[in-house]
Amino acid sequence: MNLQPTIKNKKAKSTEEQWTACYCRLSCDDDLDGDSNSIRNQKMLLQKYADENRLRNVKFYVDDGYSGSNFDRPDFNRMMDDVDNGRISTVIVKDMSRFGRDHILVGYYTKYYFAEADVRFIAIYDQVDSETNPDDDITPFKNILNEMYAKDCSKKIKAVVRAKGNAGKHITSIPPLGYKKDPENKEKWIIDEKGAEIVKEIFKLCIQGYGPTQIARILTERGVDTPVVYCHKNGLPTSQKIREDSEIWEQKTVVGILENLAYTGCTVNFKSFKKSYKSKRRIYTPKDDWVIFENTQEAIIDKQTFETVQKIRQSKRRPTDMGEMSPLSGMLYCADCGKKMYLCRCSTTKQSEYFNCSSYRKTLKRTCTSHQITVKAITALIQDDLRRTIQFAKSQNERFLQTLQSSTESKTKKEIKENLKEIETSEERIEKLDKIIESLYEDKVEGKISEERYLKMSDTYESEQSALKERVKTLKSEIEKAKEQDDKILDFMMLIHKYSSFEKLTPEILRSFIDKVIVHEKTKVDGHYRQTVEIVYNFVGAIDRPLWGDELDKNNR
Repeated sequence: MNLQPTIKNKKAKSTEEQWTACYCRLSCDDDLDGDSNSIRNQKMLLQKYADENRLRNVKFYVDDGYSGSNFDRPDFNRMMDDVDNGRISTVIVKDMSRFGRDHILVGYYTKYYFAEADVRFIAIYDQVDSETNPDDDITPFKNILNEMYAKDCSKKIKAVVRAKGNAGKHITSIPPLGYKKDPENKEKWIIDEKGAEIVKEIFKLCIQGYGPTQIARILTERGVDTPVVYCHKNGLPTSQKIREDSEIWEQKTVVGILENLAYTGCTVNFKSFKKSYKSKRRIYTPKDDWVIFENTQEAIIDKQTFETVQKIRQSKRRPTDMGEMSPLSGMLYCADCGKKMYLCRCSTTKQSEYFNCSSYRKTLKRTCTSHQITVKAITALIQDDLRRTIQFAKSQNERFLQTLQSSTESKTKKEIKENLKEIETSEERIEKLDKIIESLYEDKVEGKISEERYLKMSDTYESEQSALKERVKTLKSEIEKAKEQDDKILDFMMLIHKYSSFEKLTPEILRSFIDKVIVHEKTKVDGHYRQTVEIVYNFVGAIDRPLWGDELDKNNR
């Protein structure tokens, strides 16, 4: 915003050629005041005043839905450009609050900017006229009151939004792509089928190994509507306008969809905030401060798929020099240094593709060994282990569940019940100790016990109370952890049911099941090289069955 007047054509036009600018503004907050502040009524009032006072060449500048605390408004900026170019002789507003609610900027424009531009300023209801009463001492106080009103409105709106957000209601006015407001209940979201298909396709492409930039290019090539184009075509609300490049998908749009927890059926509130009611800049809050309510609308993406995608997003993958992305890229780790393993390919020989430890490749001083393993071998091992795991789960379901519960150290129902009982007993004792300490204090005040005796006894009780509170916290954490582990086992079993049989290890299956693969260095045993590979599954971790090298040797040759 340029606050310095730049009068380009001050004398270029006579007063008869110049305009009388009638400025109208209405914000969402002002709309609560009823018809008195409506744009239509403001226009009627300003036109009537101009006619009665023989002000010619009336031109209206209207900002409907813009806050008075911010001066970056389309028609306000257009009016100020016309002032700078000498096209305007008079500016009329209904009252000072219509011009703005920042007393410093309002005072600057009306007392200095317009005076330098030789523009007459009139606020009808406040009886301000820079021509007949240029030294009005009351106006600055009115501007301060207008700003205080804007600040008060902001506080009230924030309080309403916070109460709404903490109650589990959506505080965003526009649902994301794939959802729309229920016609019968505007606070509820329902699935928009066509939009949901686009969202599902984006998640599917990510699981198949494509990055956000690649997904954006694929969607653009297919002619899939971007969110802004889709909303305009289907009459859905959007804050964005159609531009020349609106049909081109952007990487950040894809990322926003892939990271949006609302697609799992959750309501996520307070993801960002503004420091001041005068500022438009939003500051993003840490995820720990988000308020999340589950199952508030029908899910478009199941939680397993969403979590798989987040793990893929956390792992940076790089394409080969030929522009291809290996399905295993970003999933293999060195067992000794913990670094990722990189895909190596030789274009001049017939050598098989293989993975190498990145520390071995990058550093001149060999801080780690190569841990080399061919793509063919590791793919065969993962495929074989996954098939055996699925077969084991299908044929011996109960034993398989016991194996998973053992490996994840899941609490039994009996242990959880015992923990709950201990929590109840501890909380009763904590409450009783509060009463005892309160009673001790009363005895001290009444002189029944000495100060020294009171301090000694209260310290003992407070120490016991602190220990009990810590114990309750630990027990609750263990119960919650046990429940989460059981949920993860259930999620893994649902994956097995979904992919109960497969012919080929596709990127989708690979990413859905496998979290990471840890590759050990080869060792020589009885004259033969053997190599250990640990496969860590999503949700349940490594199933305690290490794979040794007979099959690996066979495929590595």
